[in-house]
Amino acid sequence: MIEAATPEADALPDDVDVAAHQLRLHFPLNAKRHPAVVQEKRRRATNFQLRIADAITAFAGSMPFVYVHIALFACWMIFLESRPWPTLTLTVSLEAIFLSTFVMIGQNRQAAFQQAKADHDFNEQELELKVNTQLTREIHRLTTDLHRRTQQSPTGKSYE
Repeated sequence: MIEAATPEADALPDDVDVAAHQLRLHFPLNAKRHPAVVQEKRRRATNFQLRIADAITAFAGSMPFVYVHIALFACWMIFLESRPWPTLTLTVSLEAIFLSTFVMIGQNRQAAFQQAKADHDFNEQELELKVNTQLTREIHRLTTDLHRRTQQSPTGKSYE
C-alpha cells in the first residue's frame, strides 16, 4: 500500500537547511586552523619544488585532467598515429610513472602532516592533563580545608 506524503516528509528539506545552518554557526569556514596545518602550509609555500608537486598533484586529481586526456588521446589515435599506437603507449607509460611519483609525494606529504598533527595533539593533551591534575589536586585541597572548617565550632572545637 502506498502512503500519502506526510507533513514530516515535506519538512525534511527545511530541517536539513536548519541543521546545515547550525553547523555553519558552530563550525564557520573561517575558523581557526590547527597549528600543524598552518605550519605545514607555510613550509610547503616556501619550497618551490613542493609548490610545483602540489600543483601537479592537484591538477592530476581533477576532472579537467581526465577531460584533457580523453581529448588528447582521442586526437592522437584518430589523427596522429595508426594502430597499434606504439608512441602513444610509450607516452602513457611514462606519464603513469611520473604520476605515480607525484602520488607518492602526496602520500609522503600527508604522512608528514599527520605525524606533525599527532605530535602537536599529544603535546597539547599532555599539557591539558597536567593542568587538570593540578586543578583536581587544588580542588581536593580546598574541599578538604572547607570541610575541616565547617566541622569546627565557633570556639574552635570539632563537632565530631
